[in-house]
Amino acid sequence: MLIRRPARVTRSAGLAVALLLVAGCAAQPDTDSAGSTGDASSSSAAPEPTTETTAAASASPAAEFPADTSADTADPVDPEGLTVTAVRAAEHEGYDRVVFELAGSGTPGWRVEYVDAPSSQGSGSPVDVPGTAFLQVTLQGTSYPYETGAEEVARGPVSVSGTDTVQGVVYDATFEGTSVAWIGTSAEVPFRVSALSDPTRLVVEVADAG
Repeated sequence: MLIRRPARVTRSAGLAVALLLVAGCAAQPDTDSAGSTGDASSSSAAPEPTTETTAAASASPAAEFPADTSADTADPVDPEGLTVTAVRAAEHEGYDRVVFELAGSGTPGWRVEYVDAPSSQGSGSPVDVPGTAFLQVTLQGTSYPYETGAEEVARGPVSVSGTDTVQGVVYDATFEGTSVAWIGTSAEVPFRVSALSDPTRLVVEVADAG
């Protein structure tokens, strides 16, 4: 009796091992099948990025530029000593950005729209702006530099390089609470406007002309 009992235990253990091996072999073909098909690979938990996926992701900002060509306006909010101290432009993926930086506090109001022919707000004289379309940027709630003590951007063309759609920027100084500039573009393209703080900035972004 003592000799046969270990024999039965051994056979039970062997049966259990055999069952485990059969189960493992049965599961193996599904794993190989998933790894060998494109559909299964794309649905895995952590797929490797492909060239097509990367290209689509990088192209999405340009394809989803939420803007149009109609006038964009906003009222000033608690403007205090606002003076345009710097204007700069840079190229980004899908659009060019023009930034008007201001000294002072609060948020300037604005009206940004396409005009047929730029003209000085003080004299009405024509202003030469590079490009074939012209965005007039009117900042509201600004003050003369002698009132704020800030150094205003010089009147005239602003140095711009490295942009595609933006052909040039011209600043027209401040007159009776408004500061005007023009952004010359290669075509009448969609644009959007926003305000930033710390420091105060007005940002105009124009979509690539294509």
